[in-house]
Amino acid sequence: MMLTGAPAAALAGNVLPGIPPVESPLFERLLPEMGLSAAEQEVARQLNTRGYAVIDFPDAELDARIERITADLAPRFGIDPADAAAPKAPGHHRIQDAWQFQPDVGAIAANGAVLSLLSRLYGRRAFPFQTLNFPVGTQQALHSDAAHFSSQPERFMCGVWVALEDIRAEAGPLNYLPGSHRWPIITNAMVGRRGWQTRLHSAQDPFEAAWQAQAEASGTAPETFLARKGQALIWAANLLHGGSPQTDPTLTRWSQVTHYYFEDCLYYTPAFSDEPLGLLDLRAITDIATGELVPNRLLGEAVLPQARAVPARRKASWLKRLLAPARRADLPEGWDPQAYLALNPDVAAAGDDPLAHFEKHGRAEGRRYRA
Repeated sequence: MMLTGAPAAALAGNVLPGIPPVESPLFERLLPEMGLSAAEQEVARQLNTRGYAVIDFPDAELDARIERITADLAPRFGIDPADAAAPKAPGHHRIQDAWQFQPDVGAIAANGAVLSLLSRLYGRRAFPFQTLNFPVGTQQALHSDAAHFSSQPERFMCGVWVALEDIRAEAGPLNYLPGSHRWPIITNAMVGRRGWQTRLHSAQDPFEAAWQAQAEASGTAPETFLARKGQALIWAANLLHGGSPQTDPTLTRWSQVTHYYFEDCLYYTPAFSDEPLGLLDLRAITDIATGELVPNRLLGEAVLPQARAVPARRKASWLKRLLAPARRADLPEGWDPQAYLALNPDVAAAGDDPLAHFEKHGRAEGRRYRA
């Protein structure tokens, strides 16, 4: 389907504006007011009931963009398109925020029709804040994105996965548990853990057993998305999803994920937060479409400045580490704090210590750390 329609507008009589309309218990009442075409209403119903919906990505230039993206990124993954029999991208399976140097990645992320649709589904202006480009399947266990990035009010986040080629079953296609978006969002408090100022190898680690238990208790069987080139899957913040096993290592599974937030929210990392205590690991978020920092806001009021002030003592500490990089056994080879700040401008804008940010967030998020 092709996407059309007007921008998001306030929904009259919505007494629960802190819940995305597409996930609201008032969904059926709000649906006629969301400014959706008949086809878009079907997308809304699928998201509401199943937690995902499939669309045809609305970009007449998509094929040309895909050619340029794969040509630009293939060498970075060590892939030779002429050698179809070679294993693909051993040991490195994604590039985060390629929009910073590859304009077609940014164009897909900031597609106007997608932004318009998401804005109307969620009742707030949507904006893209992260891209992930994959040459192969992730083979990742079922998980919820809500562990990595959430919002207050919660659930104002979603993802859009775009197939950049026809996906075969042997390539490790995307899979998901329909309806799991309606399950409780698993928090540190639920699993008996304190998250504030902790360190993790992966932000998912504390929650995987709970996600698995939820899945087993529900009896829900995973579904697999055998997408054709140009199809896209929109999924809700708490939908359990992952990558099925890749049984043919010579196959690629080129795809792009864009994560979207919505305006007038707090943006934070739940794995390193203790919500009951008001301790939120707030993020400095960049709107890919504009290149501007998006302030953390609640009911229209900024909670922190866009670029947080760094105390002189703290700044001196991390500048010293920046100029004389630490040598640590657990850092990846070639880790470069100056390159990390250059490649991750949101970290630089927030005034964060590059090493601390990498250990707390960047490693788990797969952020680039060397030129």
